[in-house]
This record gives sequence, C-alpha cells and structure tokens, in this order.
Amino acid sequence: MRKIDILNTITDFRKAPNDIKTPAQLLSVLGEDKESQMKEMLAELVRDRVVKETELNGEKAYQVIAR
Repeated sequence: MRKIDILNTITDFRKAPNDIKTPAQLLSVLGEDKESQMKEMLAELVRDRVVKETELNGEKAYQVIAR
C-alpha cells in the first residue's frame, strides 16, 4: 500500500473532490490487515498538510485538501 492508494480511496477529483472518509471506510477498501500502516501514512499526510483531519457523524474522518 502506498500513500496514493489512501488519497485515491478518500477522493476522486472528478466525481467527489471534497469527499470525507472515516478510518473504517478506508479500512473496508484497503483491507483490515493494513490498519497500522494506514495510520502511519495518514499521520504523515496530515503532517504534510495533504489531508486534514475532520469529523463526520461524530467520528474522526479525513479529507484531501491538496493535490
């Protein structure tokens, strides 16, 4: 799994450019076995200001803010 896989899972710039996904939604696509790797990569993406942490229905969620 690469960071681009996470970004592509969160958003599709043509269909849903401002989509927000929860970690559970990301894991359902990327695979439950990749949870620790996904968390590390999400932390890097948040730190690099590519993804922002937000809230969706009371849960932590992520949204892509940079291309």
